[in-house]
Amino acid sequence: MAMHRPRLKVVRRLGTPLPGLTRKSADRKPHPPGAHGVKPARRRPSAYRRRLEEKQKVRFNYGITERQLRRYLERARTEPGRTGDALLALLERRLDNVVFRLGFAATIPEARQLVVHGHVRVGETVVNKPGYSVRGGEVIALGDGAPRAAVLRAAGERAHMMALPSYLERQDANPTVGRVIGTPVRADVPVQVQDALIVEYYAR
Repeated sequence: MAMHRPRLKVVRRLGTPLPGLTRKSADRKPHPPGAHGVKPARRRPSAYRRRLEEKQKVRFNYGITERQLRRYLERARTEPGRTGDALLALLERRLDNVVFRLGFAATIPEARQLVVHGHVRVGETVVNKPGYSVRGGEVIALGDGAPRAAVLRAAGERAHMMALPSYLERQDANPTVGRVIGTPVRADVPVQVQDALIVEYYAR
């Protein structure tokens, strides 16, 4: 698993919400871990640190390893258009993220558990690989053994916190079924990130 450290500390250190990682907010302690209250402004971070932090935002939000992120970037470089946009679209299409964005789980780690434990179907097939890349037209549904009460509660909570992205839709009659209706675009990404700096980080 890519995430082993306290999640709120990661959010505080990177200075931006990471909705895929945790529901908690750093509003009560907006300063970095180890800092107590408001202190004089630190020196401007180096170019390397800025690139590193942008890369870490993506890694921690989507819960992927360094090796996985490198592979996604290599694949993004073969896609048409801007590499940064293609990278983020590939991450948004991960099955664990789609389960999260449909509101079936409160965080991506929770969505990953649903997938790994065989509670998620793509079409008529149970898919237990969190990194499965969804495609347009595919139907994503929870299996009969999934904890549906918890899922519906999570969906209700997420409805107030995050809008459904443009590439997904949920069934009104059955909130545990969703469908991929398009391709993720930059506006669908819920993390404030400068993707160009991520591309520059790996171009060193």
